[in-house]
Amino acid sequence: MDLVSGYKGVVGLVFGNENSGSNEDTYVERLLDRISNGKLAEDRRTAMIELQAVVAESRGAQLAFGAMGFPIMMGVLKEERDDVEMVRGALETLVGALTPIEHAKGPKNEVQPALMNTDLLSREADSISLLLSLLSEEDFYVRYYTLQLLTALLTNSPNRLQEAILTIPRGITRLMDMLMDREVIRNEALLLLTYLTREAEEIQKIVVFEGAFEKIFSIIKEEGGSEGGVVVQDCLQLLNNLIRTNASNQILLRETMGFDPLISILKLRGNTYSFTQQKTINLLSALETINLLIMGGPEADPGKDANKLTNKTTLVQNKVLDHLLMLGVESQWAPVAVRCMALRCTSDLIAGHLKNRDILSAKVLGEEPQTEPALNSILRILLRTSSLQEFIAADYVFKSFCEKNADGQTMLASTLIPQPHSMTHAPLEEDVNMSFGSMLLRGLTLSENDGDLETCCRASSVLSHVLKDNVQCKERVIRIELEPPMPSLGAPEPLMHRMVKYMALASSMKNKDGKSSTSGNLYVQPIILKLLVTWLADCPNAVHCFLDSRPHLTYLLELVSNSSATVCIRGLAAVLLGECVIYNKSNDNGKDAFTVVDAISQKLGLTSYFLKFDEMQKSFLFTSAKSAQPSKALTRSTAASMADNEDIHENDSSDQKDEDHPILSEIFDAQFVNLVKNLEGDIRESIVEVYSHPKSKVAVVPAELDQRSGENDGEYIKRLKTFVEKQCSEIQDLLSRNALLAEDLAKTGGGSNSQPEQRVSGGLDRVQVEKLRRDLQEASQRLEMLKTEKTKIESEASMYRNLAGKMESDLKSLSDAYNSLEQANFHLENEVRALKSGGPSTSPDVEAIKAAAREEAQKDSEAELNDLLVCLGQEQSRVEKLSARLLELGEDVDKLLDGIGDDVGLPEEGEEEED
Repeated sequence: MDLVSGYKGVVGLVFGNENSGSNEDTYVERLLDRISNGKLAEDRRTAMIELQAVVAESRGAQLAFGAMGFPIMMGVLKEERDDVEMVRGALETLVGALTPIEHAKGPKNEVQPALMNTDLLSREADSISLLLSLLSEEDFYVRYYTLQLLTALLTNSPNRLQEAILTIPRGITRLMDMLMDREVIRNEALLLLTYLTREAEEIQKIVVFEGAFEKIFSIIKEEGGSEGGVVVQDCLQLLNNLIRTNASNQILLRETMGFDPLISILKLRGNTYSFTQQKTINLLSALETINLLIMGGPEADPGKDANKLTNKTTLVQNKVLDHLLMLGVESQWAPVAVRCMALRCTSDLIAGHLKNRDILSAKVLGEEPQTEPALNSILRILLRTSSLQEFIAADYVFKSFCEKNADGQTMLASTLIPQPHSMTHAPLEEDVNMSFGSMLLRGLTLSENDGDLETCCRASSVLSHVLKDNVQCKERVIRIELEPPMPSLGAPEPLMHRMVKYMALASSMKNKDGKSSTSGNLYVQPIILKLLVTWLADCPNAVHCFLDSRPHLTYLLELVSNSSATVCIRGLAAVLLGECVIYNKSNDNGKDAFTVVDAISQKLGLTSYFLKFDEMQKSFLFTSAKSAQPSKALTRSTAASMADNEDIHENDSSDQKDEDHPILSEIFDAQFVNLVKNLEGDIRESIVEVYSHPKSKVAVVPAELDQRSGENDGEYIKRLKTFVEKQCSEIQDLLSRNALLAEDLAKTGGGSNSQPEQRVSGGLDRVQVEKLRRDLQEASQRLEMLKTEKTKIESEASMYRNLAGKMESDLKSLSDAYNSLEQANFHLENEVRALKSGGPSTSPDVEAIKAAAREEAQKDSEAELNDLLVCLGQEQSRVEKLSARLLELGEDVDKLLDGIGDDVGLPEEGEEEED
């Protein structure tokens, strides 16, 4: 067949000239000939064993076997089922031909014989059906090698094999029966089904219908749950394949088996302090199953939300929250990956579910007398952990708890009560007795003692969740005042002012070894900036508190223009400045919106300021921000690396190509990015508005307002009126020009850091450009009017041309009637002559009748002709006027009138000749 001949060509290409690999090729061919044509059974079995060995060891032999060996092997499987040894040998040889042989060195584009052989075998329509039929054989090794062969086919060519198995009656049923076979075969069948159910919804439904859930949990229980080996991992991977994109299977699992068998896997048995790599992988796989149930199904499924809500409710009713808190919070000896996954599942479980949030807030961990609320324990982990990955997972819990949960935010904010100086500086072990708010405030201020702002940064992230979209909480926290580090340093200061001070210190902090903490600064400052942006949003009192200290505005202006800061830091500082404009309700001189805008204009320039927004929007953090996406499926290859992964490192994100720390891509979620984008539009509009209107109270007393000596009241009033009118005119002109320039800057946002002289010259250029723009606009309007008039005249000319054509056609039809009358007259004359030649007649005088008819017809035609001539005269005068007007507009009149009347000229000449 053509495919085999193609493979022969490839074999020749690989082996090259006559000598290269020809011995191997010949040897395989000779062995196949002995198997196919041999007479002695023992000789054929020996040849099969030799072929099996050479194919398993040589890539060249694999390629040669693919060119000519498959028909012979399939013939053995089909026709020699009674010879168990030959069938075993054929299956082992096929498995060897489909198994890649790894070489240490070799070109990237080197031919892969195993892949080519897989493709060749899967194309055979009857091969899959034949292999499935072998699963019913009694011999253990026949079934075992058949499953291995199907797994190899599925690994290299999944789609084709999935389609083939669906078309074979009872194909999947035979595979499911293998799960009840001996352990080795069961494990191979489990692995095969795991590959088979990936992204194959129809197969998933059939597998579930065949009782997959019951068999999976039975095997897991038999293997020892999370303490079991890789078989438990394969079972959970198969379970995850069945429910990942299939909401109906989730519902079936919930309503038949329930979630208890799954939750029991999370129970820690035996030595709870011992976590092997396989146990870690098993727990991660079970947590992935919980996460898939919380997601509720694929995004496109219309019933996803309802299914998600029901799954969350059922899971919490089955006490899954206790096991998640045990793994994520209480089992601090568990691997980081397990703790983080458990915290993320907890977050997803309470997200958007009010009842689950209340249950979590009421949870108490530990044993008497050392008990504390679960949220306090999670906060302690967040503040103390050395793992950034665990910090992100714990922070996600508070984000999910506070999202659209005003009551929960108020409850947490109510505990934010400053502690005495002695409690604030007590040993870390004593924070067990602290409330949530006291622990959070301690985390915010603890950093000042050890010179490390890491804890303050983490606490800031939690505080931003507590304050988000909750004006009550924002105003409550504004009133919090902290004692100075030393009583002699002054009066207490607001918490917001302390946070701004820490943000300024972040850029100059040093590590314990004395080196500059540049990597820490990459996320400490942005996270504190995120807190301040969230705090000031839609809260005028927060803006007033921020501007109470004049150095704050100066520091922000310096931060925006600091070239050593990252794009993200400069952009967020610009957003914070903008919030001081749009949410500024103050009328105090030096704190109002006009003062902030004036400071931006003087220190930065509006062009440079708006450019910071554009740079930030183009940065990696803002272009890659997206909503929480489901994690990739755990497989044998990825699970081990995930279990060994202990933390996020700065160099982990090799494709990020950005100066920002990778942790920020987790902290700056899609909701915060959208908030910043919406604020940007409001900031541009507000700055234009402020620039367009003067300050509300401006006291200007020029000398012209004083009454001159000897000037009477009437003259004084008249002079004042003239002065005021002049001032009003100038002010309106300046305001309109100012608004125009500000709007232009807000729209373009382009430019670079320019000097004051360049900005002045740029202003003059814009005035000139504006004048030219107005002139161009007037010329465009004039041109539009002329175009409209031209179109009107052309339509009238077209109408008159149509009317003239109609009259000419009427004249032509009249001429045709006249010609027909002449012809009738001619026939009558011929008849009269014929009658006269025949003898005397008593008929009336034909000549007199003809003359009378001719005279009558001539009178009628002359009357109609006169009417037409009058009409044509009128049309001629109109055409002359229109021609003159068209000449003024530059149209070629001769070209427009060309061809009119040509079609009726010839008939008129013919009529004259006939007359």
